[in-house]
Order: sequence, then C-alpha cells, then structure tokens
Amino acid sequence: MALIKCPECDRDVSDQAMMCPHCGYPIRGGYGYEYRSERELFGLPLVHIISGNRVNPATGGLRVAKGIVAIGPVAVGGLALGGVSVGVLSFGGLSLGLIALGGAALGILLAAGGGAVGFVALGGGVIGYYALGGGGLAVHVLGGQAQTFDVFAFFGTHWRLFGGRR
Repeated sequence: MALIKCPECDRDVSDQAMMCPHCGYPIRGGYGYEYRSERELFGLPLVHIISGNRVNPATGGLRVAKGIVAIGPVAVGGLALGGVSVGVLSFGGLSLGLIALGGAALGILLAAGGGAVGFVALGGGVIGYYALGGGGLAVHVLGGQAQTFDVFAFFGTHWRLFGGRR
C-alpha cells in the first residue's frame, strides 16, 4: 500500500482507496462523484451531491445524499432532489416532504405529480383535502369525476400561489 496525492484536493490518500476521504473524488473504480461541503448547519453539510452508482462498492451500502441541500439518486435534506427524495422541499421520482413535487408525491401541505397525496394535491390521480386533478378523492375536489364548488373558492383566492394571474 502506498500513499498518492488526490488529483482534486492534493491530500495524501491510499492507492487502495475507492475515493478520497477528504473530498470524495473517485480514486479507482470510477463509480461516481461525491461532493460534500465543509460548512455544516445542524450537523449536516450545507451541500451534499452524489452522482453515479447508487451502491458504494467499498461498503455495499446505499449512497445517500444528506444535507441542507441534497442532490443524488437518494436524497434527504431541507431541499432534496433525487430519484427518491425526502425533505422540506422535495423534488423527485418518489418525493416525500412538506412540499413534494414528483412522479409520485406525498406532501403534508402541497403535493403535485402524477400521483399526489397532500392537504392540497395537484396531479393526475390526487388525494387531499383540496384536490385538483384528473381523478380526485377529497373533501373539496375539482376533477374528471367530481366537482365541489368550495374548491373553486379555494383555488380562486389562492390562484397566485399556483402560478395564475388576476
């Protein structure tokens, strides 16, 4: 085993390492890129980005981006973007959060996507208190199968939140 210089941060790294433990630069194996900011807030890096393979070949475990801003195949954070994302503001194929936007979205306040579940749900198939979509199940719904007049009042007064102009 020998020590080599990391091409990214110029620190000493084992030649047997899969990636630099300091900056995440792939040393051998080429399984992807990882960036983790040095600054932290609440014990999480401000930015954590993972690209490439979802499985860490060194450990065999799932590579999860965790940070205030998290971007990766699996992302957990304040602002999370990924195939599977969990966060306060979450964007992804499967998205869970306070506000969730994605193919399948589960949001506490707002969910928008092909399938959406939330207090306010927008999408193809929706479940919520207020719902706007092709097929909807809600107390107040505007959809292909049913309409309640209360939903017009809600979306009418909050139209600007959803991108409309008056």
